Amino acid sequence: MSNIRHALNVKRQDDFAKWYQEVIAAADLAEESGVRGCMVIKPWGYGIWERVQRLMDDRIKAAGIPNAYFPIFIPLANFEREADHVEGFAKEMAVVTHHRLIADGKGGLTTDPEAKLEEPLVVRPTSETIIGDAMARWVQSWRDLPMMLNQWANVVRWEMRTRMFLRTSEFLWQEGHTAHATREEALEETHRALEMYRACVEEDLAVPVIAGEKPENERFPGADETWSIEAMMQDGKALQAGTSHYLGTSFAEAAGIRYQDREGTQQLCHTTSWGTSTRLIGGVVMTHGDDDGLRVPPRIAPHQVVILPMLRDKPEDEAVLAYCEEVRASIAGQSALGEPIRVLLDKTPGKATAKRWDWVRKGAPVIIEVGPRDMENAKLAVLRRDRLWNTDNGKPAMQFVARDQFAAEVPALLEDIQDALFTEARERRDANITRGITDWHGVVNFFRKGGKYPGWVEVQWARPTGKALDDVVERLKGEKLTIRNVPRDGEPADGTCIFTGEKAAERIFVARAY
Repeated sequence: MSNIRHALNVKRQDDFAKWYQEVIAAADLAEESGVRGCMVIKPWGYGIWERVQRLMDDRIKAAGIPNAYFPIFIPLANFEREADHVEGFAKEMAVVTHHRLIADGKGGLTTDPEAKLEEPLVVRPTSETIIGDAMARWVQSWRDLPMMLNQWANVVRWEMRTRMFLRTSEFLWQEGHTAHATREEALEETHRALEMYRACVEEDLAVPVIAGEKPENERFPGADETWSIEAMMQDGKALQAGTSHYLGTSFAEAAGIRYQDREGTQQLCHTTSWGTSTRLIGGVVMTHGDDDGLRVPPRIAPHQVVILPMLRDKPEDEAVLAYCEEVRASIAGQSALGEPIRVLLDKTPGKATAKRWDWVRKGAPVIIEVGPRDMENAKLAVLRRDRLWNTDNGKPAMQFVARDQFAAEVPALLEDIQDALFTEARERRDANITRGITDWHGVVNFFRKGGKYPGWVEVQWARPTGKALDDVVERLKGEKLTIRNVPRDGEPADGTCIFTGEKAAERIFVARAY
């Protein structure tokens, strides 16, 4: 309705990029650090990441994979062993060459020429090479396999164009690394990790994804196969939300990861790696955010219910606070979505209305206001963040619920919000996938004339390789398009490739992407 006064100054439909930056600021997720491409993740934003980390880590441990930690500094020689790998990261590597500073005589500091490192150290862009060295030491026989490790860490990739959470020079992530006796076992792990990502992102983040294989030109540097989960943002662009790679034996050969099989013969291991990062937070913003700020799915919300006492510097304030504490305890004693409910009684100074809008912008799933009259009537004023507005009158859709009734119903309410956010995002994605385009001209036309946020197209292709693939990539680049993946559960091909005119082997998604 036109009479709704939204909390943000920028609407998604008007300027999605500017809206995204405003949500990050208004929801108090992160801020610039003063170092280009690096951000300060603030408590609410980091709290969401901690929830994602916890839920993902539970899934990783359930697969029998322990956590470890490896150094942030990696000798340059490690990368030089794997030519394809280093070529993929060379332009993004940050390199340490000295270990000491001295005064420059002008009131500043400079590197000490006497403190030059014998060998440059790369600040970790990914850990295949250094973990490969460890696996080469730890794997001796078939009894040591599979070797399975996970690391939670930060990585540095010197990005030229940065955007908070989506593409930063430093970011946080999880990276799994495994070594196996056979190709079949390694591929099984590659697909297990991909399915873990799909389940976590859909069930916990409420972000629908399409799982599938990346084309040859989009593979992880040095990998035999790369698989991904792709999510559609509200502007129709794709976001790669997680990847899983079958690395074959090339990394094992470079690092010397060999084992003695049951017959006493030395064999190369087949390795995998898989990872997700803090770009998932950007995906949550662009999937669930609205013109009032962020909407956080209950599973990953640091606080699922926030209670705001309406204090007026009057004698009854103490009683209101005591009543709110009783409400908090009654809610915290409940469980929802498999865990105790996370509830916050916000006692910070300020007017309840102003605090309400702070939590609306942050996206707390349920916001409760309590004043003296509510206390007298044993009621609560409840605002459901995913359905904020009463479209009949343009006012917040506050519901007044009996206190005991709410305590009994809050678990089902949180589950409903989680499901509703996922359903809304899935229906929006499905409505913005176009099928039936049969030639390249049709694809170009679709994206040039398809409006501000055109979505994705599914087309058929023949898996071209070599020069034929290079030509496809150049055509796509000219239209600022990319191939996302070949959907794992997609319909079989039944036509011709839109790029080569040959018989199609499969269907792919083409989209603009982050």
